[in-house]
Amino acid sequence: MPEKIKPQLKWDQLGERVYETGVSKGVLYPQVNGEYPKGVAWNGLTNVNESPSGAEATPLYADNIKYLNLMSAEDFGATVEAYTYPDEFAECNGEKSLAAGVQVGQQKRKAFGMSYQTKVGNDTDPDAGYKIHLVYGALAKPSEKSYGTVNDSPEAITFSWELTTTPVEVPGMKPTAIITIDSTKVDADELAALEEILYGKAATTGENPQQAVDARLPLPTELATIFTNQAAG
Repeated sequence: MPEKIKPQLKWDQLGERVYETGVSKGVLYPQVNGEYPKGVAWNGLTNVNESPSGAEATPLYADNIKYLNLMSAEDFGATVEAYTYPDEFAECNGEKSLAAGVQVGQQKRKAFGMSYQTKVGNDTDPDAGYKIHLVYGALAKPSEKSYGTVNDSPEAITFSWELTTTPVEVPGMKPTAIITIDSTKVDADELAALEEILYGKAATTGENPQQAVDARLPLPTELATIFTNQAAG
């Protein structure tokens, strides 16, 4: 009987059973002249369902065989659900202010970017790290809102938007509308530098007081200068 070969690969090793969960720290960045200069916290964010599309193969045949596959362009979309949204999202939602507290719907929708975090855990540490997701060039499609009477099982209204995106330039790569940063794999100092940009910096007092710095969404060109370590592979 032949000797049983021991495989080189090993599965489900301690600390390698990785999973991703949750959504938190949502930030909205309204677009201004192709940039995202001021971010605001998005409270009540409950779901972000990423839904890429495209990248479909179209087979071509010649000489009675499959000659090659042509791949269609890939597109990024998402569905965002929340209990509420920041005032700055009103224009992105097709609303204009007629007067204080008076919003007019069905107006031109403003493009925006957003960021949010998801948790990364494993079998030994449920808080192993997190991923920061950056979305660029998004437009929100209007969606259904359902208002119901208050009863003995009350529920808060959930808002929902379908997002379409327009990719932005990436140095040395194809344009994209989505970038993900994994805290378990990037340099800690570089990650801290990015988070200071994404979430802003509070004013300080004392001997060396500093003014507050607005949160903003950096474009991929700037990200390339923040993360200087070479990609593996």
